[in-house]
Amino acid sequence: MAQAESRAQPTGNDLSDLRREAAGCKACELWHVGTQTVFGEGPADARVMLVGEQPGDQEDLQGAPFVGPAGKLLDRALEQAGIRRDEVYVTNAVKHFRWEARGKRRIHKKPGMAHVKACHPWLEAEIRVVDAAAIVLLGATAASSVLGPRFRLTEHRGEFVDTELDALVTATVHPSSILRARDESERETGMAGLVRDLTVVARATQP
Repeated sequence: MAQAESRAQPTGNDLSDLRREAAGCKACELWHVGTQTVFGEGPADARVMLVGEQPGDQEDLQGAPFVGPAGKLLDRALEQAGIRRDEVYVTNAVKHFRWEARGKRRIHKKPGMAHVKACHPWLEAEIRVVDAAAIVLLGATAASSVLGPRFRLTEHRGEFVDTELDALVTATVHPSSILRARDESERETGMAGLVRDLTVVARATQP
């Protein structure tokens, strides 16, 4: 496995500078695997920040977060919760797509803790610059990146948790987990739960 060439050291004070710096990141070996760095997108003054796990196949190809099937499901959940997608900042804990070949397809492979740690300086910089009123962590990887490995999503889902950040912080499921549901009934239940959690955030961040 290729070793990290250097620790990520963001210096930019705005999102455009950070995005430009992150484009050349080689802090872990995933820069060999992914097509490109997929940095966060959204307004710099967003009241809500959403943090996922890592880019998927479509995100890697298009260079934008949450544009594939999970992103489309997230769009629907945000709309039902009363949150406009173009008013939130969306990003991932890991900025490169980790995958394995299955025939001609590139299949998602869960990033390791080393990848999460390598990318964490970029996420910290995004949190600092955006300074959102609320941060929503989508899935266990995003939650552990911000809240530490001892945080249990199954125990504290949908709760606002105490952190050192100057923001309301909560964790819920990643939209991809709903796509993996066994049947339509399970998908409907999962979607309802995600909408419920996002609605709590919407109400808590109303001006």
